[in-house]
Amino acid sequence: MAYNLKETTQKPERLTGGHRMCAGCGAPVVVRTILRALKEEDHAVIGSATGCLEVSTFLYPFTAWKDSFIHSAFENAGATVAGVEAAYTSLKKQGKLDDTYKFIAFGGDGGTYDIGIQSLSGAMERGHDMVYVCYDNGAYMNTGIQRSSATPKYADTTTSPAGTAVPGKQQYRKDLTRVMIAHGIPYVAQSAPFKNFKDLYEKAEKAIYTPGPAFLNVLAPCPRGWRYESDRLMELCEIAVDTCFWPLYEVINGEYKLTYKPKKKRPISDWLEAQGRFKHVAKNPEVVAEIQQVIDERWETLLRLCGEEA
Repeated sequence: MAYNLKETTQKPERLTGGHRMCAGCGAPVVVRTILRALKEEDHAVIGSATGCLEVSTFLYPFTAWKDSFIHSAFENAGATVAGVEAAYTSLKKQGKLDDTYKFIAFGGDGGTYDIGIQSLSGAMERGHDMVYVCYDNGAYMNTGIQRSSATPKYADTTTSPAGTAVPGKQQYRKDLTRVMIAHGIPYVAQSAPFKNFKDLYEKAEKAIYTPGPAFLNVLAPCPRGWRYESDRLMELCEIAVDTCFWPLYEVINGEYKLTYKPKKKRPISDWLEAQGRFKHVAKNPEVVAEIQQVIDERWETLLRLCGEEA
């Protein structure tokens, strides 16, 4: 069935209102869109690593989740959901369960790129029929905006503060999407809450209903850490995609496919100037040129992998 935004948004919500996520946060938008990709008759088991999403949607005995929910420690969301999936598979084979369940883990970049990568990698390598979603906001936002390996170079964080001697974080961000592709799993994709959510919804549907392990890396802007006004959430996502800082693509059984190509690629200065965390470098021509060169090189590499022309 072709994607229809109006029909999709009328599906019952699986993450309710009343949670405590910040206004203008990308994470709940990402989660709601992904959960809408579930068939209404299917059940889900949701696991979430400690982080903004977990602490803001679940405070025992209250929960914003309508599906079964498990709070995992920072480092083991992948292992927890993989274990539940293995138990379900066993019970299904024994004829003790008839209902269809899907298994989805959520983690921020701190709990995915860094602390949780070992359990994520293990779950993917073992071939569990599950989806791991990283909502990537580029830092450890829940504990005070500390840098992570997903934090972009030169970003100002509490553990990579911008000053006269050191202008923010000194390393480029890890490309975790490519790391997960190297696992040889059936489905890997990079997306964002963009335009009418078609890209994210369709990738979520593929990830959930492709047998075996799947990984989604989804941009989730943070107004506190990125320092933008809360009503600019969707604008920030659009700038990230159109500057090719965050390209949209998928890899199905090792085959790359570009899912969005800007008609006119915007300069990376648009991305830097839109966020307070880059205020110290946004007007520095040399730094902007350096970042632009890296973005261009990575974009050209992705185009070649996807068989696209520059």
